[in-house]
Amino acid sequence: MRFASLLLLCAAMFGSAIAPASATMRISEDRGGQIGQYLQTFASVRSSGERVVVDGNCLSACTLVLGLIPRSRICATPRARFGFHAAWMPDDDGRPITSPLGTQALWNIYPTDVRRWINRHGGLTRRMIYMQGDDLQGVVASCGGERVYHVRAEHRTHVRSSARHVRTRTARYSGGYSASDRH
Repeated sequence: MRFASLLLLCAAMFGSAIAPASATMRISEDRGGQIGQYLQTFASVRSSGERVVVDGNCLSACTLVLGLIPRSRICATPRARFGFHAAWMPDDDGRPITSPLGTQALWNIYPTDVRRWINRHGGLTRRMIYMQGDDLQGVVASCGGERVYHVRAEHRTHVRSSARHVRTRTARYSGGYSASDRH
């Protein structure tokens, strides 16, 4: 009898650990970087079936998430902020110059409603424009009742929602400026 009780207790304790965890990429303070790196990263996220939670700044090339990840798998918390500008590259002296080809690539990837918003706010120029708060309604779903909190330990973050426990690992982009986490 004791052995059976012990087995039941172990099954109850470890049952949730055995169940597959949902994978989630969390974007919190991503300043962007080279377009190609983001195309590759988001293509990988898209094919993996991961969800994406935007919980802070998603600037520059990071905004490609809006056109590369299916809407059903992306949501934004109240802290989410997307920053758009024209693509650029350094000239021979290292000064930034607008890249018409890169800017067109961004434009082609953005969904129609994002393009309309960008046009209403001055278009893609060297000046950063920010989409946040009420402007996100209809563009990105709200993350709803998800309570997000973080416990840092050895570069790992745990996010707990009302329904599941999700493990996180930090995602790094070489040569870019980012701080995105995968859960």
